[in-house]
Amino acid sequence: MKQSVLTRYRVMAYITAVWLLVFTVAIVMKYGFDTGDTMLISQVHGVLFIVYVVFAFDLGTKAKWPLGKLAWVLAAGCIPVASFFVEPKITREIRPLITEARPAPAKA
Repeated sequence: MKQSVLTRYRVMAYITAVWLLVFTVAIVMKYGFDTGDTMLISQVHGVLFIVYVVFAFDLGTKAKWPLGKLAWVLAAGCIPVASFFVEPKITREIRPLITEARPAPAKA
């Protein structure tokens, strides 16, 4: 597996988590204090979440995760702050699976 697969997942996990927190605050402000609008924030988070799902699915497929684990990682993108705990665990698990492109040994 290439490093770029893990990097894409990690970046989107953090971006999606931050936008989910922003969206959660916007919802609390809208319904708790009757201020603000959540339309733009929800649409941005929705698009980012779709990209997160694609990258997480790609990582899970290449890591050969069972369906339950993949569902757990995807659900982390739906629960505020969960990605901040799930992403480091997944990164520790995936790092040993990363293979670097090594040049062929030179023959003399």
